[in-house]
Amino acid sequence: MITDRFEVPSRLKTTGVVLLLVGIAALVGGFAGLLTGDEHDKARFWIVLLQNSVFFLFVTTAAIFIQAAAGLAQGGWIVAYRRVPEAIGANVWIFGIITLVILFTIVFGLGEHNPIYHWVHPHGDKVLEGKSAFLNKGMFAGFSIVTVALWSWFGRKFRAMSLAEDVAPRNSTKIYWKMVAMSGAFLFVYALSMMSTTPWFWIMSIDAHWYSTLFSWYVFASSFVSGMALILLWTIYLKNRGNLEFVTKEHMHDLGKFMFAFSIFWTYLWFAQFMLIWYANIPEETTYFKIRMQGPYSFFFWANLILNFVIPILILMSRPSKRNYFTVVFMAMTIIFGHWIDFYLMTVPGPLQQHWHLSWYELGIACGFIGILILAVSRTLAKSSLIPSNNPFLKETLIHVS
Repeated sequence: MITDRFEVPSRLKTTGVVLLLVGIAALVGGFAGLLTGDEHDKARFWIVLLQNSVFFLFVTTAAIFIQAAAGLAQGGWIVAYRRVPEAIGANVWIFGIITLVILFTIVFGLGEHNPIYHWVHPHGDKVLEGKSAFLNKGMFAGFSIVTVALWSWFGRKFRAMSLAEDVAPRNSTKIYWKMVAMSGAFLFVYALSMMSTTPWFWIMSIDAHWYSTLFSWYVFASSFVSGMALILLWTIYLKNRGNLEFVTKEHMHDLGKFMFAFSIFWTYLWFAQFMLIWYANIPEETTYFKIRMQGPYSFFFWANLILNFVIPILILMSRPSKRNYFTVVFMAMTIIFGHWIDFYLMTVPGPLQQHWHLSWYELGIACGFIGILILAVSRTLAKSSLIPSNNPFLKETLIHVS
């Protein structure tokens, strides 16, 4: 059996711990401000936690989607670094639990005047009362629990089956075909959750008077390209550590192509959603963009486009740029930060309106989630070989050419 073991470097572990402590310090500081602040401080405390928890949960879940899509398509290109998305997806349960705690505290614990989800107590609002058959606490809790449970189970199951395949009889494809079937099942679950109900409940209902039929696809595109960028960062990190010898510039080229392609796909959805609302000029629709485009968030509105469309199309369009390790690492970090800004714009303006912030608390909480991600994924990667030695497509990935 071919093996390739990763040992977590002390520097990486220290970095993860430091970032986690920064996040805890920001949380404590934010909580202290919550006790002495006004309604806007209360809204800021919870919306930042919601933004970061949902963003990191969606990005890590995208790693499961990538495994499932490649598995169902029988793609050999991903096998060389398959253990990276497996390790990310196997830790979805951590971010899922954190997200559920935050969401349920907001929905069930913030009293009569909920600063985040106004639909919790409509107070005679005819629009919100009209949506109450869907937007209610029971539906919210039920969909959230089932979604997180299924995502978490699939994430751990894919990794467990992949590891079991390593010790299966040589040339046996029984587990492989089970994983193909599991991939189809997950894509069905993902379509009914991520591509429809979950973004509606968790994000779009923050602005409960507004809605967009493209919104879930838009959130999916943002999450997918960020998940692909995260996989690339871990793959190149492992490669630079001397692991993943089978990974070549051909594989990096593939990841670069996905980052480029889905940056354009995200832009297409962004434009389709924005253009139709702008052109129709219906007040109840344009109010969503008015505060983001013309209000205090206008800087982030344009930065969102520059980070997630202009820079990717200028840098990643050429073939050499997608095969240069420094360039793709820079672009992966830019894309992840850019889509963190995208989630900031989706969530924060709703409850905070004119009272915007982007300072120590927002950045500190993000650092904490990055610390959790580093510690959890690195620990999972170190538990087993980085090479799926019994995968039927191992030979194909060794000779892969983009």
